[in-house]
Amino acid sequence: MRAVIFDFFGTLNDPAAERERGDVFSATAAVLGIAAQRFWAEMSGSFGERITGVHGGTRDTLRTMAQRCGVTPSDDLLDRAVTVHLAESARLHRPRDGALALLDVLRNKGFKLGLISDCSSELYERWPQTPYAARIDAPVFSWEHGFRKPDQRLYSAAARALGVPNEQCFYVGDGSGREHYGASTAGMTPVLVTNAAVPGADQHRVDPDEFIPDRVIDDLNELTALLA
Repeated sequence: MRAVIFDFFGTLNDPAAERERGDVFSATAAVLGIAAQRFWAEMSGSFGERITGVHGGTRDTLRTMAQRCGVTPSDDLLDRAVTVHLAESARLHRPRDGALALLDVLRNKGFKLGLISDCSSELYERWPQTPYAARIDAPVFSWEHGFRKPDQRLYSAAARALGVPNEQCFYVGDGSGREHYGASTAGMTPVLVTNAAVPGADQHRVDPDEFIPDRVIDDLNELTALLA
C-alpha cells in the first residue's frame, strides 16, 4: 500500500465543528439582512447543488441563496457577506486534535496523501490558506469536479493524481456520502472512523454509508497503528 486518501469533514477536521454550522450561516444571514432560519433552510436544502458547483463560487452562491430568500444584495453588501462567510466558515475547517501530526507521520513513512471531499466552494477557495494544503499531495473536491461520492470518477481522479493504482490506496472517512462503498467499488481499502467519542457525530453524517468496512477505528489517531 502506497497511499492514504482521506475524507475531510468528520475525518480530518474537528468532528465537533459541525455543531457550529448554524452560527456560520446566521452570521452571513445577518449581513444580508435575512432571517437566520430562512437562510439556513435555503443553504441546507441546496447542499447537493452547492457541493457540485451548480451555483459557482461563494460569491455567486450567496447571491443565489439571497435571491431565493427574497433579497437582491448590492455588490458592496455581497462583498461584505462573502468576507464574513469565508471567515466564519474557517471555523468548520479547523483540524481535529492530532490530525496534522498524523499527516506528517504518514508522509515521513513514505505514504502519498490524498483527499476526496464532498464540499462546497468555501473549502475549495480557502484550501491554499489551510494547514492541510502543504501536507496533502492530491486534493480532489466535488465542487471542482461537478459530482459527489460515491461517484467512481472522484476516486480515480485522486489515485491518478497521486500516481498510485487504486488497489494500493487506503481510503479513510467517517462514512458520509456512501464513501466507503465507493472506495471499495473502486478497489481501494476503506477504513471507517466512527468518531465514537464525539457526541452527536452520527447526526451530522449526510447520506450515511450502509457498507461497513472490515477496518474500523473509533478515532483518527488510531490510524497509524492500524496501518502498521
